[in-house]
Amino acid sequence: MLCSAGDVLEDDPVGRLKVFVYELPSKYNKKILQKDPRCLTHMFAAEIYMHRFLLSSPVRTLNPEEADWFYTPVYTTCDLTPNGLPLPFKSPRMMRSAIQLISSNWPYWNRTEGADHFFVVPHDFGACFHYQEEKAIERGILPLLQRATLVQTFGQQNHVCLKESSITIPPYAPPQKMQAHLIPERTPRSIFVYFRGLFYDVGNDPEGGYYARGARAAVWENFKDNPLFDISTEHPTTYYEDMQRAVFCLCPLGWAPWSPRLVEAVIFGCIPVIIADDIVLPFADAIPWEEIGVFVAEKDVPNLDTILTSIPSDLILRKQRLLANPSMKQAMLFPQPAQPGDAFHQVLNGLARKLPHDKSIYLKSGEKILNWTAGPVGDLKPW
Repeated sequence: MLCSAGDVLEDDPVGRLKVFVYELPSKYNKKILQKDPRCLTHMFAAEIYMHRFLLSSPVRTLNPEEADWFYTPVYTTCDLTPNGLPLPFKSPRMMRSAIQLISSNWPYWNRTEGADHFFVVPHDFGACFHYQEEKAIERGILPLLQRATLVQTFGQQNHVCLKESSITIPPYAPPQKMQAHLIPERTPRSIFVYFRGLFYDVGNDPEGGYYARGARAAVWENFKDNPLFDISTEHPTTYYEDMQRAVFCLCPLGWAPWSPRLVEAVIFGCIPVIIADDIVLPFADAIPWEEIGVFVAEKDVPNLDTILTSIPSDLILRKQRLLANPSMKQAMLFPQPAQPGDAFHQVLNGLARKLPHDKSIYLKSGEKILNWTAGPVGDLKPW
């Protein structure tokens, strides 16, 4: 019988794969973090914690000859603006430099041109390395990563920045911070629909057509005065507690599947209302999103009130019961130290499910597939 999503949440990857971690000069990782420790708490911090986790993980092997997968620890999202937003402009040069290093110092990259390597690229549009969608599409995935497996927070079907073989992960949300706000499980859910956040990107997109693909602006325009909807740009100190009092939490993700709101909704048992056409959600082969969430097409946002009030109460209770499952919550978090079934383990499970590698990944003598000079000229400058 085929496993459905949810059946594999508690799989244990230990013994199913071995990972070799390249030792790179600290300028690719630790020194970058030393320069800006804020990287440890922003939503793309998974690249740092995944590195730390693998260094002490039982799946790590020090013998590359027996490795199933090779991991290159490069912190490409740790160049932050004063406001704490990652700037990806140096990332392509940095990643190219790291790949040149591993390909000239070890023989493993050259055997497959990266087809048995994985990289954590948790930026807005993953390895397209740009925060504006138009520019990201124009750039495409860094050519040298075309054969590698990418672990990324961005996930949208039929998008140039998502490869079919990618593993989509949740954004990093500080586990201790959320656990500190847990309230008694039996607290009544007295809020019907809850959302806190921006509806318009006033600086760049005041009309709201681009930001979250217009989904947030549509929510505000249609439901700002609806008593069933507790929505606001204000972010109260009781934010986490309020989520635990809500039946539905809006996740108008648009092009941003890395929104921490999705993680928060699952952790606090608030049914996520996912407004994002063609989205690929974190660990979709393990988390039964269709069963725990409600999917609303972007064009149907004006009918949100009708859609949500017409969901039968027994279906709401079923979703809430599934969300109460600790393994569902565990899979969305990157705790320190790591715990069985957490997001680290789900990444490893995803890699284990891709094994054994097909023999076709190994290049024949003299064969080359990747073009080292492809991509924008600026990317070719030394880092």
